[in-house]
Amino acid sequence: MRKLLTISVGLLLAIATQPALAGEPFYPAKNIPAALKENAHVVKRLDETTVKVNDLSDTRITYHYITTVLDEAGAADVHLYEYYDKLREIRSISGALYDADGELVKRLKQSEIRDVSAVDDASLMTDARMKLHQFYYAVYPYTVEYTVEVRSGNTAWLPLWQPQDGIDCTVEQSKLTVTVPSDYALRYRSYLYNGEPVATTDKNIKTYAWEVKQLAALKSEVNPDEFYRRTPSVFLASTDFELERYKGNMSTWKDFGTFVYKLNEGRDVLPDNIKAKVQELTKGISSRAEKIKVLYKFMQQNNRYISIQLGIGGWQTFEATAVAAKGYGDCKALSNYMMALLKEAGIKSNCVLVKAGPNAHTIREDFPSFQFNHVILCIPDAKDTTWLECTSNTMPVGYLGAFTDNRPVLLIDEKESKLIRTPFYGMDCNEQLRTVSALVDSSGNIDISAVTIHSGLQQDGLHSMIHELSEEKQLEALRKGLDLSSYDITGYRCKELGTVIPSIEEKIQIKGHNYATVTGKRMFLVPDILSRGGMKLDAEEARKSEIKFNYAYRDIDTVNITLPPGYQPESLPAGVTVSGKFGTYSSTIVLKGNTLNYIRKMEQKAGVFPATDFPELVKFYATIYRADRSRLVLVKQ
Repeated sequence: MRKLLTISVGLLLAIATQPALAGEPFYPAKNIPAALKENAHVVKRLDETTVKVNDLSDTRITYHYITTVLDEAGAADVHLYEYYDKLREIRSISGALYDADGELVKRLKQSEIRDVSAVDDASLMTDARMKLHQFYYAVYPYTVEYTVEVRSGNTAWLPLWQPQDGIDCTVEQSKLTVTVPSDYALRYRSYLYNGEPVATTDKNIKTYAWEVKQLAALKSEVNPDEFYRRTPSVFLASTDFELERYKGNMSTWKDFGTFVYKLNEGRDVLPDNIKAKVQELTKGISSRAEKIKVLYKFMQQNNRYISIQLGIGGWQTFEATAVAAKGYGDCKALSNYMMALLKEAGIKSNCVLVKAGPNAHTIREDFPSFQFNHVILCIPDAKDTTWLECTSNTMPVGYLGAFTDNRPVLLIDEKESKLIRTPFYGMDCNEQLRTVSALVDSSGNIDISAVTIHSGLQQDGLHSMIHELSEEKQLEALRKGLDLSSYDITGYRCKELGTVIPSIEEKIQIKGHNYATVTGKRMFLVPDILSRGGMKLDAEEARKSEIKFNYAYRDIDTVNITLPPGYQPESLPAGVTVSGKFGTYSSTIVLKGNTLNYIRKMEQKAGVFPATDFPELVKFYATIYRADRSRLVLVKQ
């Protein structure tokens, strides 16, 4: 669950209400309807957000929350976490704590608010700071109230209104009120909100109001849609806006892209020594693809990623000369620098804004606005467009990975900024091909030797592990990550294969203790050693969200197990084959002499499926779960 009272740029919010009269209980917990306590850890009793746009350079936002914490699980999520920087000023913070009966326990003292730097391990320079506060109280239930007033010096970002912060947060009442000048063109996009806002005009002021009541907890669902599509949410955006004295328009993606282009125009000029280096590196190379590869490698070897967030620096890049001199930059700066290298070699490229993240494959395409958190580089070509992740020192040229694959992105161009899509890596790209040789002794112990080829999105995690962790840390992760009850790793090695779609060969040797169960003269053995999948889902639960699989993949395991002498099969699991809209699965077992051959094949399709298909998914996963854990029974003769 997301933090209930976390406040970040453009995201939190509300207006102060009148305090309770002397002696009057303040939202006693007993008044919470039973339906709002069901499956909940916290209940928002009142959640008010007021946004007042005075002009393009002055926005005032007041956030006010009254939240009842029902139990210990909810306590960790109810605290104040307020971000501020050069573009965002915190004008006031107040708060109070009430007991279960709604009686005042204490009021927040300004001296209790911590003020800390927002610098993290990836940030070299930032003017961001945070104000933190939490009432440490453990007599449940109790109620917390916070009011925060903020002034923003821009209209590029307006807050999201999303009363529910997570599936176990319920809401009694929530309001959003937005006040703007009559000539200000407010845009909004709502999800799961019934009807339109109540709009009124008084002289030169327009007011928009949204309200919801009695929002119950949501069910936990596997592979759900993004959260804003599962709960009432309203996104706000300006048409004309101002950001640190830079003015722009975001009525269309083209207009928004033009603003970003002009914000960074002229910052791709290289110093003379780097221009000469580009010419040296590309001399005698006629292939466009080879030039891109050589220059990308040069950029990776001589620069590193550091987050830089100073004022408008979140959107305006450092100049290429600065990156060349310092050897570091953030995603914007490194992409801009790589663009400059290619430009010197006569190759046109474009910076691209992307909403990055393994589960962030959608944006609101019909609602142009600031929705992005990362920059990559696109090298357009009539036949084969090349994509570069410039913050990585290890990724191969042309490959993006699960962080930015298969999603709409905004290509930034002087004249033709537009939404395009990053590459989709299909099932043939995302494979895990494993060969296992194993020897079981009469006590049930097992020696395992496995060779696995991971490719495409299935190698992303392993790629990160071998480049970011020491060998000791890699082994530590492996000792916790295998589905074996007791085991030792006796050998481990990985090798990157240098293929177009990146692949990693992983070799591992394992000594498993009591893998097979020996009871009297019988031995019980699961032939699927390393790839057990599937899950048990409740078919009776009413599914609400669409079912979303972000990428397709294929797993094939070929397992040969040498059995101990003197054992004969009493029963072998039957082969299993199942196929449907979510994918296919098959497993077969053949015993020849004392060698057991097991072959497992799993193919998962990508896509978004209607909630009505959930019973089929339950059946599909249940079949896999049972098949992967089927045991053969051996009897000692």
